[in-house]
Amino acid sequence: MSLAQAYSRYTNWLHTRWPAGTAEKLPEVGESGTTNIPGVYVVGDLTGVPLLKFSAETATKAIQHILQDASFSKSDNNEIVDIAIIGGGVSGISAAIEAAKAKLSYAVFEASETFSTVANFPKGKPIYTYPTDMEPSGGLHFHADVKEKLLEEMEEQRQKHSIEVTRSRIENIKREKGVFSLTRKHESTVKAQRVIVAIGRSGNFRKLGCRGENLDHVYNRLHDPKEFGGKNVVVVGGGDSALEAAVAIACCGGHVTLSYRSKEFTRPKPENIDKVQNLVENPSCDVCVEKPSSERVTTSASSLMRGDNPPGSLTLKMETSVEEITENDVTIKNADGTTETLKCDVVFSMIGREAPLDFFRRSGINITGEWRGSTKVSFVLFFLFCTFLYHWKSSSSWVYNLFKSNNLFPFNVPEFVGSLSSSPYMETIAISMKSPGFYITLAYCIVVTVFGFKRIRRRKTPYVKVQTITLIVIQILPLFLLPEIILPLMGTAGYFDAGWLKSIADQLFPLVNSDGGEHIREYWRAYGFIFAWPLFIYNLMTWNTLWLWFAISMIQTFVFIPLIVWKWGKGAYCGWICSCGALAETLGDTHRHKMPHGPKWNRLNMVGQVILWIAFALLLLRLLSEIPPLWFLKNISMMLVSNSFNISYYYIVDLFLAGIVGIAMYFWFSGRVWCRFACPLAALMHIYARFSKFRIFSEKSKCISCNVCTSVCHQGIDIMNFANKGLPMEDPECVRCSACVQQCPTGTLSFGELGKNGEILKGWLQASPVQMKEK
Repeated sequence: MSLAQAYSRYTNWLHTRWPAGTAEKLPEVGESGTTNIPGVYVVGDLTGVPLLKFSAETATKAIQHILQDASFSKSDNNEIVDIAIIGGGVSGISAAIEAAKAKLSYAVFEASETFSTVANFPKGKPIYTYPTDMEPSGGLHFHADVKEKLLEEMEEQRQKHSIEVTRSRIENIKREKGVFSLTRKHESTVKAQRVIVAIGRSGNFRKLGCRGENLDHVYNRLHDPKEFGGKNVVVVGGGDSALEAAVAIACCGGHVTLSYRSKEFTRPKPENIDKVQNLVENPSCDVCVEKPSSERVTTSASSLMRGDNPPGSLTLKMETSVEEITENDVTIKNADGTTETLKCDVVFSMIGREAPLDFFRRSGINITGEWRGSTKVSFVLFFLFCTFLYHWKSSSSWVYNLFKSNNLFPFNVPEFVGSLSSSPYMETIAISMKSPGFYITLAYCIVVTVFGFKRIRRRKTPYVKVQTITLIVIQILPLFLLPEIILPLMGTAGYFDAGWLKSIADQLFPLVNSDGGEHIREYWRAYGFIFAWPLFIYNLMTWNTLWLWFAISMIQTFVFIPLIVWKWGKGAYCGWICSCGALAETLGDTHRHKMPHGPKWNRLNMVGQVILWIAFALLLLRLLSEIPPLWFLKNISMMLVSNSFNISYYYIVDLFLAGIVGIAMYFWFSGRVWCRFACPLAALMHIYARFSKFRIFSEKSKCISCNVCTSVCHQGIDIMNFANKGLPMEDPECVRCSACVQQCPTGTLSFGELGKNGEILKGWLQASPVQMKEK
């Protein structure tokens, strides 16, 4: 086996074997549907959850937010409505009902038809009104579970509240002198004090990108499957809509070929996949047979199927893409590059819909992941600030020396403290305060604490509460007070001057000559109690070998951490102990959705493996230098690590990657860039995690493939690809942040361990609000 082949296998085993789906681009929406434009709200499935009840609830929250807004007051101008509602679907009508209850003037604009998304479902389509125990607090309510009855139910509620809908297409929104102008195509402009956008994704169908896709017999929706009995039909897609359409037409006598680009179905509900497989293997199976309502699992057309229908068929063409569509044929391309021509009377392109992003761009509403000119400028400025900050912290940089030589802050702090008190204890604290690192660590503690409590209020689960408080305590006590205050004061009090404490202190915090010529102890080495090797390599890379630190580091890295990772996963350290994780889970909590997803980013995870191998090489070099004939290696190893060498491990890994890059990208690429891609300790724990019992388990019957879990993962894991198959999530990148579990709208996910016999051992701390409510 060649080196390249070995590397490829290792990469696949560790990272690239896992699903690598991406998160969909949507408008940036805050709580209650707020956007970057004050007064404009986005509600419905464009907030990320394609569920009827959640769509109605988001509309209710938006109206409530408007009513609570101190700057809002009812309009006394008949030409200006209080609220303009764009979209007459579930969320739009729900918003109108709430506006009517509050006696606000409003106008609803719909480009096609009221409740168009539901109206365009196939006949007899079952409606999944998850969560079953949730009752929207206002607006519309849902009880029916089939398309036609649901439409009747919603229409009755619309008429009951006298909600009128204007047929009109809104092109964009502009704010002029505190009032919003809604531009309509070939019609007069509408004025409004507030705007609610509830347009959903209906009608914004993705394109196949092939010749002939605009022909008249190519459709994006299936209305009545009975129309296609006896016809040759090609259905393109691998989601629920595609599978439901294929099953419905086959049940009504159509001869269906289902073309999908991947090897297997990953997005649809498990029951839909089962129906397809059953029809492929046995066309006469009972998928298409009417059953008593008490035991029926309906399909799109099961209620329409009758015994006198001609038998249909369903054929799968996996790993294929459509090359061309003609009047009578469809040409598909196979995975091996060969093509195949299929006879075809009609084509259904069911490859999904996209958010109407152009509308939001024209209206100035920010889109997740899209950079504007101001974004680029702010990123560059913040990157430069972080470059300055971490060079200011570095004891050998020109910035540090500039501040020191000119007696600038913090090097003039001892003089100020001395003017306040001559106490030796105050002088000790003043020495600590002389280091720029003192203030960065202090700022770290303040940020973690403040944003930590904000996270607790935001997430509201026992898991988040205990985890966040643990991170705050570790950050304040062993990572700030111990090295910066407690140990220096103990030294001043004489605890380390004699006896067994002196012997231990000489090994843990050796005496060195300071800039002023006095002997001081290196209390900064106490960071090694929390930062295990190779995240913190400096306790082992020293001129005088500190064998006690060597023992502590080896126990941490190769005994303690493997044990906790084996039981609780990599996140037992990254999500509960490490200060990098503390900042990411607190300050970075609202930016987690910005982490890039996809195959190329999974391959970039290997950067951490390279740094890990370098750390191992440096450690080996340092240990070899203990052998008398190889003492010269000590100079080489120290030079490669030293902070005075511009291409050293310190400058490249600690200063640039962990410091500058890791912090500078917080608000644009999430707070886990360093943790995911470059941290050598995380890279080592990825190896440990491949043997871990920890999993994120899912109840696949609850999964609606909404992709929320994937979009909020700041480690780039495609969690949905595990969840909708009911497979335990075992990607080693997971840091147990609980965002996917906490934000799953149907309570699908939960933390746990995989037992010896395959049993599931659930976690002791509840992380899912939905499951908490169910219990």
